[in-house]
Amino acid sequence: MASIDAQLRLLAPGKVSEDDKLVEYDALLLDRFLDILQDLHGEEIRDKVQDCYEISAEYEGKHDIQKLEDLGRVLTSLDAGDSIVVAKAFTNMLNLANLAEEVQIAYRRRSKLKKRDFSDEASATTESDIEETLKRLVGQLNKSPEEVFDALKNQTVDLVFTAHPTQSVRRSLLQKHGRIRDCLTQLYAKDITPDDKQELDEALQREIHAAFRTDEIRRNPPTPQDEMRAGMSYFHETIWKGVPKFLRRLDTALKNIGINERVPYNAPLIQFSSWMGGDRDGNPRVTPEVTRDVCLLARMMAANLYFSQIEDLMFELSMWRCNDELRERAKQLHMSSKKDSKHYIEFWKQIPLNEPYRVILGDVRDKLYNTRERARQILANGASDIPVESTFTDVEEFLEPLELCYRSLCTCGDRSIADGSLLDFLRQVSTFGLSLVRLDIRQESDRHTDVLDAITKHLQIGSYKEWSEERRLQWLLAELSGKRPLLGGDLPKTEEVAEVLDTFHVIAELPSDSFGAYIISMATCTSDVLAVELLQRECRVKKPLRVVPLFEKLADLENAPAAVARLFSTDWYRNRINGKQEVMIGYSDSGKDAGRLSAAWQLYKAQEQLVQVAKEYGVKLTMFHGRGGTVGRGGGPTHLAILSQPRDTINGSLRVTVQGEVIEQSFGEEHLCFRTLQRYTAATLEHGMHPPSAPKPEWRTLMDEMAVVATEEYRSVVFREPRFVEYFRLATPELEYGRMNIGSRPSKRKPSGGIETLRAIPWIFAWTQTRFHLPVWLGFGAAIKMVIDKDIKNLHMLKDMYNEWPFFRVTIDLMEMVLAKGDLGIAALYNKILVSPELQHFGEKLLVNYETTKELILQVAGHKEPLEGDPYLRQRLTLRDPYITVLNVSQVYTLKRIRDPSFSVKVGKHLSKDITEESSTKAADELVKLNPTSEYPPGLEDTLILTMKGIAAGLQNTG
Repeated sequence: MASIDAQLRLLAPGKVSEDDKLVEYDALLLDRFLDILQDLHGEEIRDKVQDCYEISAEYEGKHDIQKLEDLGRVLTSLDAGDSIVVAKAFTNMLNLANLAEEVQIAYRRRSKLKKRDFSDEASATTESDIEETLKRLVGQLNKSPEEVFDALKNQTVDLVFTAHPTQSVRRSLLQKHGRIRDCLTQLYAKDITPDDKQELDEALQREIHAAFRTDEIRRNPPTPQDEMRAGMSYFHETIWKGVPKFLRRLDTALKNIGINERVPYNAPLIQFSSWMGGDRDGNPRVTPEVTRDVCLLARMMAANLYFSQIEDLMFELSMWRCNDELRERAKQLHMSSKKDSKHYIEFWKQIPLNEPYRVILGDVRDKLYNTRERARQILANGASDIPVESTFTDVEEFLEPLELCYRSLCTCGDRSIADGSLLDFLRQVSTFGLSLVRLDIRQESDRHTDVLDAITKHLQIGSYKEWSEERRLQWLLAELSGKRPLLGGDLPKTEEVAEVLDTFHVIAELPSDSFGAYIISMATCTSDVLAVELLQRECRVKKPLRVVPLFEKLADLENAPAAVARLFSTDWYRNRINGKQEVMIGYSDSGKDAGRLSAAWQLYKAQEQLVQVAKEYGVKLTMFHGRGGTVGRGGGPTHLAILSQPRDTINGSLRVTVQGEVIEQSFGEEHLCFRTLQRYTAATLEHGMHPPSAPKPEWRTLMDEMAVVATEEYRSVVFREPRFVEYFRLATPELEYGRMNIGSRPSKRKPSGGIETLRAIPWIFAWTQTRFHLPVWLGFGAAIKMVIDKDIKNLHMLKDMYNEWPFFRVTIDLMEMVLAKGDLGIAALYNKILVSPELQHFGEKLLVNYETTKELILQVAGHKEPLEGDPYLRQRLTLRDPYITVLNVSQVYTLKRIRDPSFSVKVGKHLSKDITEESSTKAADELVKLNPTSEYPPGLEDTLILTMKGIAAGLQNTG
C-alpha cells in the first residue's frame, strides 16, 4: 500500500512556485495524524483509512464512477463505532490540510514581501497590499500624495460581525488549530535549533492528538449570548492589537510616498459593529433581555481590555516635564486622592506629583476599573452600587485626558514618545469606544406593522394593516410632526407586539453609543422606515438609531430606488437624516429568489440607481452589503468584490457583513487580521480614487437579456417544477442540517412551507454538501446559450466583457471557482442512491445542464479547464478532493441507511480498539455512547454530522 505522502505527490507532482511547500507541510501533518490514529485505535483502522484514501485518490485521477461504489462498499462494511472513527479521521485530516494551506499562504506572502516582489499583485485575485496600492495611485495613476492622504483620512470601512450559522467548527477546536498552525510555522523557521525542533514536534503531536480527542459535534445549539461571546473572542485575540498595528503600517506606507504625517488617531478608518444578540429576524431566541445582556457584556469586555493596558502605559510615561495645563490638572487630582489603592498590582500608593502623566493616567485607570465593575454588577444582579459619576459614560470624556497627555508630550519636544503606545491607545479608543462594537438591531418589517396595527385599532381609527401605502404615510407623518403620545399603558399587546416594544425600551434605556443602525429586513416601501422612526419616538429613544431599509428579493431591489426617492422627498425625513442615509442590500435572498446571475446584475443596477437618487436629493449614501461566505450568498474574495462594484457607489464609505466561518478566515490569527484590514482599506481607497470603468450600453443590453432568461430558467425549476421540493429534500441533507447545532436561529422563517420560507443558509448549505452547487449556476448556462445562439458575435462581446469589465469578470471567475469545487460524479451518486426512481430522470436533466453550463463558462473565460488562471487554488483543491470524496460517499450511504431502514449492508468485523492504560484493547463503542438519545440506529447520526462538518471544512464554504 502506497503511503498517503506518496499519494499526495502523485496528485500534485510539480511545485507551483519555488516557495511552494504545501505538499511538504501536508505530508508532515498527515504522517503525525496517522501515527496518532494508530496509537489510539490500532493498525487495522489506520489501514482502513489509507484504503479509503487510496480508492478516493484513484477516483480523482480518472473519475471512474465504479471507484465511488467500491468506496461505498468499504464504508458500509464498517460498524457504528468504526464509521464514526473513519468520518472523524477524514474530517480531522481536512482540517489539517486547511492549516497546511494557511501556513503556505503566509509563508509565500512573507517571501514575496522580503523580495519586495509585487509582480502579480495588480492581477492577483485576492490581494490588495496597502503600500503597493498607495505607490500605484501616485506612480501610475498620477494622484498627488496629498490627495491620497486626504481620501484615506476621510474613508470608513465598517465591518459588521453576524452570527449567521455557518461556522461549523467549534471554538474549542479553532484554538487547537491555531496552535497547530503556530507549531508548523515555527518548525520551518530558519534559525531553529535541534532541541527547539524536538520540542515543537512534541507540541505539534500533542495538539493534533488533543484536536482528534475533542468531540467535533455541538451537543446543544448555542444561545445568542454564546454566539456573541464567540464573536467577541476575536477582538480579544487578534483585532484589539491588530488595529493599531495595521494603522502603524499605514503610517509607514504614507511615509514612503512622501507624507510625513501620521493618520490622525480619530480618523474613522476602521469601525466594527455586530448583529450578535441584535438580529431578531426570524430568531425568537433573541429577546430584549438578550440584547441588554450582550450590550453590557461588550461594555464590560471593552473596559477590561483598556484596563489591562493602562498600567503598561503608566510605566511608559514616567516623564516629569509637561505643559502647564497638564501640571495644573495633575495638582488638582493629586489633592483630591489621598488613599492607597490596595486592589491594584502596580502604582497602588499615591503617585508623586513629579510623575504628572502617571497621576493623570491613574485617574483614568480608576474610572476604567469602576466602568468595568459597574457593567459586571448590572449584568450579574441587575443593579450596581458604583455611582455613575465615577465611571466613563461618554467616549469624549475618556479621550480628553489621553489627548491632554499627547498634546503635552508634543509641546515638550517628546513627540516620538507620544507616537508610541499612547498613540496606539488613542487609536484603540477611537475605534472601539466604550462599547467595543456597536450593536445593530434587525427586525422584519411585518413585526412593526403589527405593532402599529394594534395601536390604531386600540385608538379606534382603523386597521393600519389594511390601509394603503398613501394612507399609512399620511398618518405616520401627521403623528411624527405632532406631539401627542400614542402608547398608553392600557394598550392590549400580544407576545409579539410586546417583544417589539420592549426592544425599543431597551434601546432607550442603554447608552446610545452601544447601538449602530436599526435594520428593517424584507423592507418594501417608505412607510416601513417611518414606522420605525415613530416607534423610536414613542418609546422615548433619546438619540434615535439611524433606520436602514434592507432590500433582498429581486422585486424589492427593482423597487428600491423609487421607495428611497419617496423617502427623500418627505420634508420631515430629509430634515431628520442630516444629509446621510444608509441602505442595505441582501445577496442571499436575492440569489435564492432568482439565481446568482440575475441577483448580481440586479444588485449592480439597484446600487447605481440608489446612488443617482441620493445625488438628486443631495444625500450621501452608504451602501451596506449583506454578503455571505459562499458565492451563492454573495461571497468571494474581498478585494475583487469591492473593486467590481459600480462607480460612485462606495465613495469612501463601506459597510459589509462578515459572517460565520468568514470571521475565522478573516480574523482567526494576527496575520489574517492584518491582511483583512489591509484588503478592505486598500480596495475601498482604490475604488474611490480609480473607479472601475462604466459598462458599455451594449453590454448592459446583453446583461438585461441574459438576466431575463436566467431568472426564468431558475424559477421554472425551483419554484414551478411541482416536485422540485421533494427532489431537493431527497437529493441533499437539507432535512438533517438542523442537527448540526451551529446556530441559535431556526433554519426556516416559518415552520411550514416550501423553498421560499427556507433560510438562504440551509438552502446553499445543502447543495454545497452534495458538490452540485445548484443555486449558483442554475440559469447561467441557459442565458449564455441563448445570446450565443441568437448571434455568434455575442460570444465575442461576452469575451470583451470578461476582459474589460470588472463586474462581469468577477461574476464569471467566481462561477468558475464554484464549478472547480463541484463534482458531477458525486452529485450523480446522491441522485442514484437517495432519489426515488421516478424522480431520478429530473436529477439527470440537471446534471446535463450543469455540464453544459460549465463548458459555456469556460468558453467565455477562454479557459480549457476551471481555474486555469489560478494554479495555487487548483493545487489546493487537488490535494483536498480525495478527503472530501470519502466524506461525500460516507454521507450518501449514511443518509440512505437513515432514510430507508430496509437498505441492507454487510457489516464486517469490528476494527478499532480504544487503547488505554486500563485495558489494552477496549472497543470504540465509547464514541457511539456520546449520542445516547439519537432516534436513528447507533452511530448513524454522528457519522452524518461529522461528514457534514468535514465537507464544509473541505470546501471552505458552509452557507
